[in-house]
Amino acid sequence: MNHTSNILALMKYKISIAVSFTAITGYLVFTKSVDLNIIPLILGIFLLASGSSALNQYQESDYDAKMPRTKNRPIPSGKMKPVEALIISIILIILGSLIFYYFLNETTALLGLINVIWYNLIYTNLKRVTPFAVVPGSLVGAIPALIGWTAAGGYVFDKSIVFIAFFLFIWQIPHFWLLMLKYGAEYEQAGFPTINQTTSPEYLKIIILAWIIATSTSSLMVPLFMKDISIALFLSVFILNITFVAIFIRLAFGKVAELNFRKSFISINVYMLLFMMSLIIFHLTNN
Repeated sequence: MNHTSNILALMKYKISIAVSFTAITGYLVFTKSVDLNIIPLILGIFLLASGSSALNQYQESDYDAKMPRTKNRPIPSGKMKPVEALIISIILIILGSLIFYYFLNETTALLGLINVIWYNLIYTNLKRVTPFAVVPGSLVGAIPALIGWTAAGGYVFDKSIVFIAFFLFIWQIPHFWLLMLKYGAEYEQAGFPTINQTTSPEYLKIIILAWIIATSTSSLMVPLFMKDISIALFLSVFILNITFVAIFIRLAFGKVAELNFRKSFISINVYMLLFMMSLIIFHLTNN
């Protein structure tokens, strides 16, 4: 792996792209059009998310070295020195913050820094203490939607964007516990407390299904929080949710297996993507 690949792995660029997408959703739902201000938003959020991920890998390199899933990351594998990773993370965070501050606005820059602090100082440390750190930690995935909304000039506590952020917050909890269903033993080996230590795999599947239903229910509340939602949009969201929940009923009452995990993990991400895309398409075509 060359140095560029090491840096991209340190940045977790695929996750950073996903984070950027949620910020773009917030932006487009507010503006109902595409303008040039979306460029500093995309660049700033990508740099901030990448810097935060790089800092997290620096913080948890000792833990990563103990897990087969993460032992080949740049720091634990020895492909990158910890101090180099730290410097890269700081540069990325500073650049992202400056782009937000100078090209967008102070509220957006503040939200970006709050998200970095919440992820790297609060959640990263809290998950070494409790298996339920994912609940407050899920705010990290919700805030980027607020960042996109405020970057477009929206009020941070507008009910429409709070609804989108709440959906993303709820969505992340079953997303994370699916990982525990598959990789819980590795996390325990590395020294993290997990819900698996007090819950059987069968019961954990029921818990995940409950959170899936909560996620589905939250998205169906879209007419209550967003203006002028069409019947077509609501019906498409309803059909999407019926399909989504049906898939997870198979997970909850079927056998824990590699194939089920893979399909379920993919489906929960595709579900979020399709819901966000539905909101974007509706607002771009109904401005």
